[in-house]
Amino acid sequence: MEPADRPAKREAPFDGAQGGAEALEGPRSAIQAIVFDFDGVLADSEPLHLRAYQDVLQPLGLELTRDEYYANYLGYDDAGVFTQIAQAHGLTVSDDQIAALIEEKTRLFDGMIAAGDMLYPAAVACVHRMSARYPLGIASGALRHEIEAILRAGRLDRHFRFIVASGETREGKPAPDPYRRAAELHGVRPASCVAIEDSRWGIESAKGAGLWCIGITNTYPRDELTRADAVIDSLEELTPGLIEGLQS
Repeated sequence: MEPADRPAKREAPFDGAQGGAEALEGPRSAIQAIVFDFDGVLADSEPLHLRAYQDVLQPLGLELTRDEYYANYLGYDDAGVFTQIAQAHGLTVSDDQIAALIEEKTRLFDGMIAAGDMLYPAAVACVHRMSARYPLGIASGALRHEIEAILRAGRLDRHFRFIVASGETREGKPAPDPYRRAAELHGVRPASCVAIEDSRWGIESAKGAGLWCIGITNTYPRDELTRADAVIDSLEELTPGLIEGLQS
């Protein structure tokens, strides 16, 4: 899998941020490639992320409830979560302090993922089905080694051309940068890619980059995924036919 090296600043000919997601007015390109989010789409890992955040924050006297996490922080990468929580509590934290919190959270999370299979039951069959028809990539707020470890455990790593992981673009989700980079790595226009997302932050990122987007209700109900072009309840519903139907 190709690493998503931080690109040099330059003008991009297919910059979906120019005019936002709805800059795709008029004819839209045929979908040629798929970009999966990871946590909450392929991997049932969000509860473990929450537990790791809670374990890091508790000694600091900060409580993070499940409702708070899912309502306010789930769409961010680790740096974004700790920064947003600090701001919510009126705290000032340095880059070094954020880095230390991320390091501890990573240590705890790595121990959790080593304990068992984290893929959704339908993930393996879905990846096999879709990779037979489309090139696949991943754009995620998770750390690269976390994604790679879970994919290897499920023997899915060979099906993905690349990973765009946390810290590999200038801004993370909900900014469009991860999905812009994913389209670059696929070598096609953003309008020729479809993202698979489970959160409004991810959908905002994908649409802001100019991708089509399919929402999946693994994490949030349908009424929170309304900006997606289609919404499914399981990876079993993700088929080439569904993607072709988006364009009809």
